[in-house]
Amino acid sequence: MNDTEYHQLADEILMQLQDAVDEVEFDLDYETAGGIVEVMFPNGSKIIVNKQAPLHQLWVATKFNGHHFEYKDSVWIDNRSGEEFWTLLNDSATKQAGEPIKFN
Repeated sequence: MNDTEYHQLADEILMQLQDAVDEVEFDLDYETAGGIVEVMFPNGSKIIVNKQAPLHQLWVATKFNGHHFEYKDSVWIDNRSGEEFWTLLNDSATKQAGEPIKFN
């Protein structure tokens, strides 16, 4: 993948995340700036998703740990656990919220 393709794919998933936060039936909010989306929970915790352009990755920081995602076979996959981006985000958000959260 070249830099242009990476930025298109990464920007697309960050926009999808913003839309998903707006649509979820839980009191979440987000802030975005310069390739970073911070999803904020009522309890003060956050999930932070940011672009890592030099590595062509997305990094996700949750209350519990961090993850590095690479684009493989048309999906973003955690290079450590093999988990898909949305699956990890749903699981992490559910843990941080204390009730089921389903994005996407």
